[in-house]
Amino acid sequence: MLLDYSSSLHYVLALLPEAVLAVFGMWVLLAGVSRRRSGGLGKETGWLALAGLLVAGVANGWLYSGVAEGGTAAMIAVDRLRLFANWVFILGAGFAIVIALPYVARQRLQAGEYYSLVLFATVGMMVMAASRDLMLIFLGLELMSIAVYALAGYNRRDRRSAEAGLKYFLLGAFASAFLLFGIALLYGAAGSTNLHAISEALSAGAAVEGLLGPGLALLTIGLAFKVSAVPFHMWTPDVYEGAPTPATAFMAAAVKAGAFVVLLRIFATGLDALHADWSGILWWVSALTMVFGNLVALVQSSVKRMLAYSSIAHGGYLLVAIVAANETAAAGLLFYLLVYTVMTIAAFAVVVSVGNQGESGNRIEDYQGLGARRPVLSICMTIVLLALAGFPGTAGFIAKYHLLLGAAEASLWKLAVILALTTVVSYWYYLRVAWYMWMRDAPAEGRPTGYVITPFATRVALVVSVALLVLAGIFPGAALEMAENAIRGIMYVAPQAGAAGL
Repeated sequence: MLLDYSSSLHYVLALLPEAVLAVFGMWVLLAGVSRRRSGGLGKETGWLALAGLLVAGVANGWLYSGVAEGGTAAMIAVDRLRLFANWVFILGAGFAIVIALPYVARQRLQAGEYYSLVLFATVGMMVMAASRDLMLIFLGLELMSIAVYALAGYNRRDRRSAEAGLKYFLLGAFASAFLLFGIALLYGAAGSTNLHAISEALSAGAAVEGLLGPGLALLTIGLAFKVSAVPFHMWTPDVYEGAPTPATAFMAAAVKAGAFVVLLRIFATGLDALHADWSGILWWVSALTMVFGNLVALVQSSVKRMLAYSSIAHGGYLLVAIVAANETAAAGLLFYLLVYTVMTIAAFAVVVSVGNQGESGNRIEDYQGLGARRPVLSICMTIVLLALAGFPGTAGFIAKYHLLLGAAEASLWKLAVILALTTVVSYWYYLRVAWYMWMRDAPAEGRPTGYVITPFATRVALVVSVALLVLAGIFPGAALEMAENAIRGIMYVAPQAGAAGL
């Protein structure tokens, strides 16, 4: 089927996954109110949210298999990049909801509102990935952000959660202001917010040069905040530690994926002609983010804070692909986002279990002796930690290898060396957790590790995610092929010599 955007119906069809998920989000919200009035715990709303994700996935599959668009200038993209990203968002949201089912029930949180916020945040990510217009990207970003702000501060009985939500909201509002101001300046420079039109104006030399630099800088600042790039990372450790753990898992995985897909689309299709201007800045941001995230993670005693700084470091790895600006690196970025989403959700599933479906047991010392008490849980966590570290033979290694290939293709040798060295540094803090689990004696009775609760839903999410990681590490071909197909047709320019020599 060929979409004709002169028809309103075809616009609806182009946004079918988003529309389906938005309808289910409202349905879950209303169902949650009904369940609360009847005195239920609301697990049914969680399963309804999962059903919504399944239906949205079917709609996304229909677009992937049999729908094409005429041209690349429309506001809504129906390309493989958008549809591949949707799979990542749906997968991340689904796993996040599954591990939240026992947590929300045990903490007696308002289930309907919680799961609807996850769905609305996912809709925002999908709109961002589908947008070829900066204003539509901003609207999707705000829809995602507002929902995630609420998720971060969702547990009103926990002071740390309320503090996390407030910090995230205040700093996020500043970042949104920078982003919107940057969009306004780019509009003034190019006369349009459409990425295709901006690219044409830049290629033809018709843009107002005095507005391009400030607009590009402000746009980059706004997006750097969303991906936790240094020096715009300040919110990440406090928010990740204070937010409810399932919400942290969702933020660390799917939200980061959404922000990087937007970065990829903007810099690859709209600002590709300015590669020589922005690549040098992002080179330094990427290098600083990798070094800072890994070094600070070394000294953390809280597992959630360690994973927060680890998330910052992974953002630096992914920025390497943006700087490289070639199809090899971009395909590696998409594969990395898929693998990283699964790894992160699995890691936080273990954190939720060790915390007894709450926020206790968050210190690394609380994991000592876990291998003797919960061997299956510890084996799963060890596999996930090795994958996060990029240990050879894991899906994380395959993902980093393709980022390095893209960097080598762009002659970014110094950045590739920094990526490799910081990866080696990360082995220490990842394997330290595994060492506590397997090599330290079990703690005395009464410590949190003695009462680890792993409900059936969490076990399912953990086993499935670990199985996916093992399969992606041994047989990465299918996922890599999908990522490569998603990049075909995306415009790229060859990196300038000055940028490549950094």
